[in-house]
Parts: sequence; structure tokens; C-alpha cells
Amino acid sequence: MKLTFWGAAQTVTGSMHHLEVEGKQYLLDCGMYQGRRQEAFDRNSHLPVKAGEIDAVILSHAHIDHSGNLPSLAKNGYSGPIYTTPATADLCDPMLRDSAFLQEKDAEFVNKRSMRRRLVDAKPGPGAVLPLYSMADAERVLELFRDVPLRTPTEVGPGVRYESFEAGHMLGSSCVALDLESGGRTVKLGFSGDLGRPGLPIIRDPEPFPQVDYLIMESTYGDRLHQPVESVLEKLARVVSKTAARGGKIVVPSFAVGRSQQLVLLLHELVNAGRVPSIPMFVDSPLAVNATAVFRKHRELFDEEVQKFLDAGEDPFGFSRLRYIREANESKALNDLRGPFLVIAASGMCEAGRIVHHLRNTIEDARNTVLITGFQAEHTLGRKIVEKWAEVPIFGETMRLRAEVATINELSGHADQREMLQWMKPIARGLKKIFLVHGELPAQTAFAAAIREAFGVEVVIPARGESFEL
Repeated sequence: MKLTFWGAAQTVTGSMHHLEVEGKQYLLDCGMYQGRRQEAFDRNSHLPVKAGEIDAVILSHAHIDHSGNLPSLAKNGYSGPIYTTPATADLCDPMLRDSAFLQEKDAEFVNKRSMRRRLVDAKPGPGAVLPLYSMADAERVLELFRDVPLRTPTEVGPGVRYESFEAGHMLGSSCVALDLESGGRTVKLGFSGDLGRPGLPIIRDPEPFPQVDYLIMESTYGDRLHQPVESVLEKLARVVSKTAARGGKIVVPSFAVGRSQQLVLLLHELVNAGRVPSIPMFVDSPLAVNATAVFRKHRELFDEEVQKFLDAGEDPFGFSRLRYIREANESKALNDLRGPFLVIAASGMCEAGRIVHHLRNTIEDARNTVLITGFQAEHTLGRKIVEKWAEVPIFGETMRLRAEVATINELSGHADQREMLQWMKPIARGLKKIFLVHGELPAQTAFAAAIREAFGVEVVIPARGESFEL
């Protein structure tokens, strides 16, 4: 039994872990690496495994950094099953289609701009930008999904059986426990996926996890502690009120799935309580519109907070001041809208989609606010904004960052150091080894030290391509 780490190794995105058992090969996640445009394209387009030789994929959840390179897998010859929860499968349908659409459109946009520049400058430019994969590739991979509800033991190959448990990270997210048998030996392997926080809006808290021998553990916030979730409403109300008072716009980069729905729910609560000014609010994302429909379908996964809205006959994801925008012409019309308003748009790390256009039209005005509500990976536009660079690149142009930058980290879907240690505590003493993934090296180093001090367990921080015998 062999485990190789090909993604989210000493970095946060591109989750992909390669498991070999009894001559068969499996992937835990097949995510998209996000970062510098060319580096990301090169890494995502050159798969480290032979797609046609993979026998099955187990997917922890639908976020693009965990699912987003599945179409590349199909494009390169994969035709096996993809096992995941029903809600994750439902969310991946619009998400992977949207990912393919955005890549095609962004490549088209960049190529048109390059062509215009060449005509003006009369200079040869770089070759055409190609999308990572097409809509046809996304549609092909969607046919491979197999729904497996939580807590349902499932055999995926000879000597490989798995069961999933609520991760509390987003709708449908799961932690995975695998029973592996080879050559008369039995090994239990755990994969945390992305572990959520207790008390997050909409979704249920993470479940207890069964005892395993080895644990692949995320470490995104392994070096810090979050503020209590209860403080979010006050901070959100303050940002909206302060920006509206100076006539500015609030631009909120957000993951279309999970974070957008959380923000809408919180804004709904603030509107009902009369704690924010009466300004127009928009969710400008076709994907968020489609994802919200999936949320409404899976009421069995909601927490008590959302159930209260439903019991009162209210739509938790809709209120009079809020408008969902699907069409591109409606999105463009927001550029001409006068007076304060709030717009939530994808992508969450500002690397693609409509949020980039909104930023281009707002960040040079000091009246406006860019509100960051999630983790921003290294080298992304979102990270540059969080770090308040004086100038940031948008669509190849250098723009001055004059808008106020505000952050709300309490909504993070990732558990902090204390919360991860608490989740691990019941199983820690029985662990032979912990592999830390999905974190930047400083966070992983700090978390490894905390684990060793708390539990005395061996901790490894694997490099990309590093393999281990189980």
C-alpha cells in the first residue's frame, strides 16, 4: 500500500492524493491548483498520474481546489467512477460547467485584448491562451459521479472500502475513512478533506471520526485561532453601514458555493433586524444562483438556524432587497449604477469570473470597500488585495488599490488550530502517523509542533511527489 501526495502539498490548493492498493490506483480528490496564471495552467494541464490507469476517485467535497481538475482527468482518458456525497455531486454539476465556461471565456477575453494590443503596437505578441479544459470535458466527467450518502460503507475496489462523515466545511463536505487490505495486512487511512468549524451558518457541525492508523489532515489555519463566529454580524453591519454612509460600493469576492449562501443568510438577518441601511444588494454569479437551488434541495443537511427561517415560512436565501443576477448584460449594468450598493461575486480568490470585472471598476475609488471573507492563497489577486499592495494587476493592467480593504475571517470554512486539535483528540493516541496537507509551510510547521506537543504523534509534512508505504 503506497500513498503519494501530488497536490495541496506544502500549499493550499490543488488537492490530489494518489493511493495504490493491490495493483489498483485511486485518487483522493482531483483539485485545481490556483496561483500565478502560467504556473497554474502548467501544473493543472500536466497531470502527475496517467489518467487512464486510475481505477476510482473519492471526492471529499465540491470546492474547485478539490474537484476542479476532474475534467482534465476525463480529458486525458479517465472513465472510472467518482464516489462522493449526493450534495457534492449535485453541486459539482454547475460548478464544473461554470469552471469550464469561465476558462473558455477568460481565454477568449485575454486573446482579444492581446490581439488589439498587437494591432495598436504593431509588435508580435505571445501565442494564444488556451482554456485548461472545455465544456465538453466537464460534461463528460459529470457522467462518472456516483452518489454515496454519509455513513454508508462502500467498496470501491479490491481491498478498498470507505465511509464518509460530515466535515462541516460546506454543503455535502465529508471526511473519509478507508479500510485497506493487501497481502494479509489491514490498514485504516483517514482523510479529513477540509474540516469545518462548529457553529458556521447553514451547515451542521463536523462529526466525530472513527479510529484510523494514518491520517491525512488539512492544515490551512494551523498557525492561528479564529475569532468567535458570533462577532460576524456586528462586523458585517459595520462595514456595510460605514461604506454606504460615504456613498461607496461594497464589493465582496466570494466562493459561489457555500460562502455566498452564508453571506446572504447573514445579510437577511441584518435586514430583518434593521441593522444595515436600505441599499440594493446583488449576488452576481450564475453559479451562485444554481448552487443556491442545490442548497434548497438538500434541506436535510441544514442546521437549526436555517430551519428557523423555513419554519417561519421564509426563504433563508432570499429577501426583498436582494437580487440574483445571471445574465452578463445585467452584471455589466452594475458598473453604471449610482449610489451605494453591495455585490457578492465569484471567484473567492479573485482569479477569474465576474468579481475581477467588478474590482477593475471599483478598486481605484477610495469611497468603495473590498470585503474579503475567505482564505486567499499565495500569489492570487485576492492575497495581493488582502496584503494591501499599492498596485495590483487586473487583466494585465496595473491598477491602484485605493478602496478600503476589510476582512471577516470568522466565516472561514476551515477549522483553526484549536478546533482541529479538538476534532483529532478522540483518535490521536491510536494514530501511527499524521500527514499534513492543504496548508502553507509556516502554518503546517506550527500545527505539526502543536500536534506533537498535544499528542506525541509523528507528523510529516510531505513535499509534492513524495511517497510513503502504509
